[in-house]
Amino acid sequence: MTVLENLELGATEGAGADVAALIEDMVALFPRLRERAGQRAGSLSGGEQQMLAIGRALMSRPKVLMLDEPTLGLAPIIVDQIVDLLAVLKARGMAVLLAEQNAEMALAAADRATVLETGRVVTEGAAATLAADPAIRRAYLGL
Repeated sequence: MTVLENLELGATEGAGADVAALIEDMVALFPRLRERAGQRAGSLSGGEQQMLAIGRALMSRPKVLMLDEPTLGLAPIIVDQIVDLLAVLKARGMAVLLAEQNAEMALAAADRATVLETGRVVTEGAAATLAADPAIRRAYLGL
């Protein structure tokens, strides 16, 4: 399937004429997808595929977006774009549940955080508070 077909697939039934507006919103969020609209999704780079997956999920206008390791294996510039996207979604009032090993990025993007270690909650609270905690900084941020 092409990039455009993937985005269309993400639209929920009943979106009707709004599909074109939703697609326009996705390509505004991810300009690279506009450039690649007719290209097969499987031929995209890893970062472009991640953008497409997030865009396809956003096509259903969810109240909560759950992302599992959205920056894994991506170039730093793409990671920055994902962080920027999270800020845009937050400004739009969308809740995002983010599971991420990049603790520095996750704490910078989040309002609240829960730190897990071998499947158990180690600590939780305001992300800014956790980011400033010397023990957290040593253990998870390498500082």
